[in-house]
Amino acid sequence: MTSSTDPRSYLYRENQLTPDAAQRLTADALGKCDDGELYLQYRATESFGFDDGRLKTADYGTEHGFGLRGVSGETTGFAHSQDVSEAGIRRAAETMRLLDPAKQQPAPAPRGNNRHLYTSSDPLSLIPFERKVTLLQTIDAAARARDPRVVQVSASLSGSWSVIEIVRADGFIATDIRPLVRLNVSIVVEANGRRESGSYGMGGRYLYDHLFEPVTWNRAIDEALAQGLVNLESVAAPAGETTVLLGPGWPGIILHEAIGHGLEGDFNRKGSSAFSGRIGERIGAPGVTVIDDGSIADRRGSLTIDDEGTPTQENILIEDGILKGYMQDRLNARLMGVPATGNGRRESYAHAPMPRMTNTFMRAGNDDPAELLSRVKSGIFAKSFGGGQVDIVSGKFVFSCTEAYKIENGRIGAPIKGATLIGDGPSVLTRVTGIGNDFELDEGIGICGKGGQSVPAGVGQPTLLVDRLTVGGTGA
Repeated sequence: MTSSTDPRSYLYRENQLTPDAAQRLTADALGKCDDGELYLQYRATESFGFDDGRLKTADYGTEHGFGLRGVSGETTGFAHSQDVSEAGIRRAAETMRLLDPAKQQPAPAPRGNNRHLYTSSDPLSLIPFERKVTLLQTIDAAARARDPRVVQVSASLSGSWSVIEIVRADGFIATDIRPLVRLNVSIVVEANGRRESGSYGMGGRYLYDHLFEPVTWNRAIDEALAQGLVNLESVAAPAGETTVLLGPGWPGIILHEAIGHGLEGDFNRKGSSAFSGRIGERIGAPGVTVIDDGSIADRRGSLTIDDEGTPTQENILIEDGILKGYMQDRLNARLMGVPATGNGRRESYAHAPMPRMTNTFMRAGNDDPAELLSRVKSGIFAKSFGGGQVDIVSGKFVFSCTEAYKIENGRIGAPIKGATLIGDGPSVLTRVTGIGNDFELDEGIGICGKGGQSVPAGVGQPTLLVDRLTVGGTGA
């Protein structure tokens, strides 16, 4: 995209749809509904995968479509299509006729918003194909030269650029232009017949420039290699209930899964969350303050506006251990009689919005991380995590550690392999006995799944000391 090109030209095509026609058709389709919108989207995506010393994948694609949603009471009518034309929208509007007319005044439009949290430039077009491939080749060669134990390197680069516009029956229009980039490095190391791996990634809503800086991609190599070499020395993880020290930053993924989903509005309106009906109650230890904030500049989970047009904001979910509120989209906020919080998100035009997290994290405390470590006579230090699963109703979770260590008499001991953390979100919050002063956000790699939809998300936390978590392992 050149600077002279209007991004809206990607949404509205000559002889197909004009902004005036979109406004008129939306008013006709949704005029009798409580709420709803026409969501227009253009998105370009690319990805490069370098593996085993050569370029294995290079993909590029674009999509252009709309989603038309009408809401009446608790009922939603939704239709989507890649036929972004007056005729296509009229056909989609037939679905809205199945809804009962609104029984009250339509919901008011979102508040206006002129801020911009990230660049509107297209990262895909600013750096040529050859430079992207060369970067991955350079990373591959540099990683192999780092250590003779490196036997395999995988590096990937991906980016997207999306233009969205939200059109409401009441005349409200909001546009957002969203870049997103990511770099990942995975390294396999081998010694004495044993193979282990390490990985590291970073990204955000900015241009590729940052990822192309040598200091950036070299750090990704160093971190991935260090994790792999640590795992080469790892011993079987002990099993049983023990004290766990969680590192800062990415380990906040536990908070995201075990607690965050349970604080989304739809689960609480339906009474299916472990936190339903508990506003004002103590659900965590003193000092536990949990925030969801989609308004942090350039972050992977941030949005200038959510996918219903509501500006994102800082939402205090838990303050000093007391439950303060939930994350809300417009539908659940209206039915619960509270304001929308800027958490209405959708994977694409082909999906209806639902309440979702943005950047979810625990605030720093006052404890020195070294002092927290010294408190642990026997336990584990969990520095990095892989996949996890959670049950929203109970809050029970299982997470696998990709880098963890024994703690013995207040000191970091041997690295361990095969450790999984097992617990439930409500209990974890009450068992926090120390909160570090070293808060970090993750490096920008999070992907959150819910209801068949995936969206980028951020996590974060300081070092946390948790009393009594169950560790599943393979050792004694």
